[in-house]
Amino acid sequence: MAEITKRSDDYSRWYQDVIAAAELAENSPVRGCMVIRPNGYAIWENIQRTLDDKFKELGHVNAYFPLLIPKSFLAKEAEHVEGFAKECAIVTHHRLKQVTVDGKTTVVPDPDSKLEEEYIIRPTSETVIWDAYRKWIQSYRDLPLLINQWANVMRWEMRTRMFLRTTEFLWQEGHTAHATAEEGRAETLQMLEAYRWFAEEILAIPVLPGPKTENERFAGAVETFSIEAMMQDNKALQAATSHDLGQNFAKAFDVKYQDAEGKVEHVWATSWGMSTRIMGALIMAHSDDNGLVLPPRIAPTKAVIVPIWKNDEEMAQMCEAARDLAAKLSPVVGTVHVDDRDKMRPGWKYGEWERKGVPVRLELGPRDLAGQQVMMAARHDRKKQPVGFAVLADAVQAELERIQTDLYDAAITRRRENTHVVDSWDAFTDLYTKGDGGFALAHWCGGGDCEEAIQQKTKVTIRNMPFERDETPGECVHCGKPSIGRVVFAQAY
Repeated sequence: MAEITKRSDDYSRWYQDVIAAAELAENSPVRGCMVIRPNGYAIWENIQRTLDDKFKELGHVNAYFPLLIPKSFLAKEAEHVEGFAKECAIVTHHRLKQVTVDGKTTVVPDPDSKLEEEYIIRPTSETVIWDAYRKWIQSYRDLPLLINQWANVMRWEMRTRMFLRTTEFLWQEGHTAHATAEEGRAETLQMLEAYRWFAEEILAIPVLPGPKTENERFAGAVETFSIEAMMQDNKALQAATSHDLGQNFAKAFDVKYQDAEGKVEHVWATSWGMSTRIMGALIMAHSDDNGLVLPPRIAPTKAVIVPIWKNDEEMAQMCEAARDLAAKLSPVVGTVHVDDRDKMRPGWKYGEWERKGVPVRLELGPRDLAGQQVMMAARHDRKKQPVGFAVLADAVQAELERIQTDLYDAAITRRRENTHVVDSWDAFTDLYTKGDGGFALAHWCGGGDCEEAIQQKTKVTIRNMPFERDETPGECVHCGKPSIGRVVFAQAY
């Protein structure tokens, strides 16, 4: 196994090395796309299960809509097409044919198979979904319509990085319809809170929820809200978004309903999503120079038991004892794996499971078995302690909770130590050119032109305007005009 680059030496290389060492994903033959390996997909499956349960608890159901969207659909909502036009991949033909050029056989689109209307490979599904909603919604009795889709999408990215920004990625996208603007806004904020809960309680990543600026709104939205997280290199990452779409898509696709008094009105809409980008956040928020670190609540394998032996007789005895312990532990703490592979040194196994981020390791040798105990080691801080068989389930459960809490506490301490109140332009620029960056809480005038100027000069963006923020009057850190309050600036992925 290749060495993992230290974070302090090259953070970007470290990130790629952790993904490779933990066998999470690898580059595919298709530019900008990735193969998600079983270890990585198991984490995504846990993300899916947890979020899906949450969505259903809140009254949502799942459906599936086509991968291909008629090009004419995208043009119906002006801001939407402007926002996504540069990222779209287009299907123009439905058949290939073989041709020979200079003695070499290749395939090209068959001219006779050119489509009458071209299709867009979905960059997001608002348009095709709202075309369906037009047929499904007639009366107030049909509302609210609360639908989520688990799918893949494609956005033709020029600069890609595994999980963080790929041409094809996996996600969920919720699309809901409501009878009033108030109900739509309530849904938007409810789903933002669901994402905050998931990031903080399950992934142990503290986030700042709040509205995006007008410049950063989703194409076609009335208001966009996000949760913003800080990574270990002090850059920000947008972990999820929730959009109040108002009546924009309902009007574009003529989705109306008749209320109880017989009045006909367009419905009010929301959309919200979280993608495999959150796995990049998970890696960068907690992992270390030895590999992946996973919060127990999202880890596919909670603990690994490594039996230790010197001869065949001990091997049989240790493996049987380990499997018996795993059978008793799994119903209590979750999946427990027994690493009974032969001809591999225990130290090599320890290193492998450390790279893969399994939260707890249990070592079981002949002396341990004789004493009816194991040696328990935590992945994140390497603390080790002997634990008797009789109390093992409770001890592992308590250790998993300690790890979950430690990871969240470390992340929120890191964010607090790297969040700065900034009141001058010189201090602002010094933070990102001479300092270590981080979150800057600075006054902003509310102007989009000023926001763009800051980004062009510093590559720093307004991440969002947190719900809990200082709205005391002041002067914009850049232009000096009256401020709407402090917002969060950061360099971001």
